[in-house]
Amino acid sequence: MFRAGRLIPAALALALAACQQPPADEGRAGTARAFPTPDRPVSKAGTNAFASEVQRDKVNEAEVVMDLARIAPGMSVADIGAGEGYYTTRLATRVGKRGRVLAEDIDSATNERLAARVMREGIGNVSITLGTPDDPRLPPTSFDRIFLVHMYHEVDEPYAFLWRLRPALRKGGRVIVVDVDRPTDAHGIAPSLLFCEFASVGLRLTEFVRKPELQGYYAQFEVAGSRPEPADIKPCRMTGEAPPKTDGSQG
Repeated sequence: MFRAGRLIPAALALALAACQQPPADEGRAGTARAFPTPDRPVSKAGTNAFASEVQRDKVNEAEVVMDLARIAPGMSVADIGAGEGYYTTRLATRVGKRGRVLAEDIDSATNERLAARVMREGIGNVSITLGTPDDPRLPPTSFDRIFLVHMYHEVDEPYAFLWRLRPALRKGGRVIVVDVDRPTDAHGIAPSLLFCEFASVGLRLTEFVRKPELQGYYAQFEVAGSRPEPADIKPCRMTGEAPPKTDGSQG
């Protein structure tokens, strides 16, 4: 005999279970939910200082990178994830008084320390701004080069981040990445995954170099084609694909 009353507890349990299921976008910033969910872990910011400035200068790191990026007097450059200012201060010297450097970080205390350093060293061509994890908040068509040095693996919303970064490039501008070929949760990123994520928002690889001075690699990108709508971005998947083997440039 059918007894409806016996079905009520079961139906109620199913309804409660459905309510308790976490939404697909739980934990993601609302500003990033229009973009694909990345298929990779990220490194925690600030837990692994790459090396001291003295150590980096001993191998001439910044000079090697600036030479590869063809940084010249008068350029406008953005240093994203500027931290304590290793690249910011050296870029400021290279672009000279006619050039400008915008240093960006998502941590206000870090920005305050960098501002104090800039004032202490009398650097007059640096501006400092606060970004967010999925938006560097750069002014459009403003930069000849945008630097992402040992920080891109900490970006947990790469599609939103790169999509919003791209319009800041001037015509002929380049995005410069310096990183290490290892998993994204171990303070690095495989080149194949890096290339895929940049290509997904219309940023094409133009140069890839492995150098001992970098303890990793240098990758350079330019705008290619139109910027896709967020819903049209094809997410990348982590694979075992081998990265390019080269000590020179590619593209």
